[in-house]
Amino acid sequence: MENVTKPWPALWSLVVGFFMILIDTTIVSVANPRIMQGLHTDINAVIWVTSAYLLAYAVPLLITGRLGDRFGPKNLYLIGLVVFTLASLWCGLSSDIGMLISARVVQGIGAAMMTPQTMAVITRIFPPDRRGAAMGLWGATAGMAILVGPILGGVLVDGLGWEWIFFVNVPIGIVAFVLVTRLVPKLTTHSHKFDVPGVLLSAAGMFLLVFGIQEGQSYKWGTVTGPITVWGLIITGIVVLALFVLWQWVLERRGGEPLLPLGLFKDRNFSLGNTTIMAVGFTITAFPLPTIFYYQVVRGLSPTQSALLMIPMAVISGALAPFVGKLIDRINPRWFAAFGLVCLSGALFWTSGLLKPDTPIWMFLLPSALQGVANGFIWGPVSNATTRNLPPRQAGAGSGVFNTTRQIGAVLGSAAIAALIQSRLAAELPAAPGGAPAGEGGFTGNLPEFLHAGFSTAMSQSVLLPAFAILIGAAVALFFGKPKAVQGWSSPVAAPETVSQTEN
Repeated sequence: MENVTKPWPALWSLVVGFFMILIDTTIVSVANPRIMQGLHTDINAVIWVTSAYLLAYAVPLLITGRLGDRFGPKNLYLIGLVVFTLASLWCGLSSDIGMLISARVVQGIGAAMMTPQTMAVITRIFPPDRRGAAMGLWGATAGMAILVGPILGGVLVDGLGWEWIFFVNVPIGIVAFVLVTRLVPKLTTHSHKFDVPGVLLSAAGMFLLVFGIQEGQSYKWGTVTGPITVWGLIITGIVVLALFVLWQWVLERRGGEPLLPLGLFKDRNFSLGNTTIMAVGFTITAFPLPTIFYYQVVRGLSPTQSALLMIPMAVISGALAPFVGKLIDRINPRWFAAFGLVCLSGALFWTSGLLKPDTPIWMFLLPSALQGVANGFIWGPVSNATTRNLPPRQAGAGSGVFNTTRQIGAVLGSAAIAALIQSRLAAELPAAPGGAPAGEGGFTGNLPEFLHAGFSTAMSQSVLLPAFAILIGAAVALFFGKPKAVQGWSSPVAAPETVSQTEN
């Protein structure tokens, strides 16, 4: 029987690396102008610094979750941590944009190896009725990282240079490696058969779908090259993923072991939770872009000043999440999740109403605080409700699915908000002499004052998209079922085989 008498130190050691890789999904955005200057490149190339990372991060998540079940979550986490840390050093030392993009791909692969293992370890070392506080910490980490990224990025870029948003990962990675090596136990592995056709189909389908959605705006949703179009990639990706699901069903019917156990979705909360986290991923990726544009283009704030308006959100979120986590072990998580999701929607509608040229800047701190309350009530309850009923044998697979749907939501949010902003600017700003919308081609913060009202209106309308999207997530969360009674957990960690036999 596996028994971890001190699961909290193990979790804290994992959280250090998890926080680092999540920050890297947002920290680069504020550094893009400096990267363009330092590497003498253009906006189209520098966008790939973020796109390449997100693509390499999202595509393998299903596979790396299952690999954690097979080879042990600790082993896979440590390998991913080494890959991520060395790639971060490579990023900072890059002398041209091609080298930086290549390093970011490797960095994304390392992050994909690490992410599912954090939730998988929580599922295995904490019994279900004590897992809420642990998921609260996991949720606080996820929420804080997304908010802290732009703030930390602004400070490092302004103070030390763009290279340091990558160099800072090296000492953190070393500390995280030592902590995980010493504090995280080696958990029993499961002799899963490797579903090679499933791996190939899922990787190909995810790549085509994510690339098509993520880069659609760059190609104006038309031709990529030759006969290849954006919509052709997206549709092909959907078809390949449908074939992947069909293959998983056939393999399961034959008594084989699929990469994605479809039986996971028989659990009502797992299915609803993945839908909810997709809406969350969509929203938290979509809403910062129009507000940051407003702060910098209309109000003339620097990247650091813009990010500082998120401080109430980060502080309140970090303070509330552990407190909420302790409560969800005793109360149905759906009430907390639905409350948080409704608060987030309300905060975004509030922000939309404030996006006017003459709104006092301090007023934006108020919806930011409400967003902090929302984040504190979202991450832990949603993740706990989704994974609580999973047997440890399928912890990696379940975590891989959960994180994949979150990332797909983020990619959808990024693509949708970019298209909507462009559309609203075309509608709200007067046309330039050549017939193009004024300001087309990018904004540098020097927008003429007579265009401020139209630009603000366009950003205000754009924020309504994530505000409505998260309401869908709230509606879904209301259908979370009451968590099942705990059986088969007599110690902080039971042997995976024992739990699987009890719960299956």
